Amino acid sequence: MNVVNAVLPPMTQAMEFFGAPEDGPFVMVNLLKFKPRAEYPDGADAHLTGREAYARYGVEVTKLVEALGGAMRYSGEVTGLMIGDVEELWDMVALAEYPSLAAFREMAMSPAMHAIEHHRAAGLAGQLNIKTRPLTG
Repeated sequence: MNVVNAVLPPMTQAMEFFGAPEDGPFVMVNLLKFKPRAEYPDGADAHLTGREAYARYGVEVTKLVEALGGAMRYSGEVTGLMIGDVEELWDMVALAEYPSLAAFREMAMSPAMHAIEHHRAAGLAGQLNIKTRPLTG
């Protein structure tokens, strides 16, 4: 298995994700890796860690998720690995529940999201976003 962290998806991957059929509520599993130091394009807040810059994003994105009827279900620090092997562990795991793909797309494309994305980019070295849906029956 090849694992590649990224901060933004390639356009083809984003189009495929958002072009998928609507299949109801889902939980996004976010595996997050932070930069040692925040990297804002203008050099501001260079005293912050990547985790601290991302925390700014986290506070604001939580409001956006809740406004569209979703919820932040869990966030926690990665402290170990029991099964498997990866070159480097992620720093944090976060689970966000969304009511629909359409709601997630609306949030992702919104001016409010655009206004906070610089904190995300300043703090993240990379991530995996894994869309999951509840098992039925």
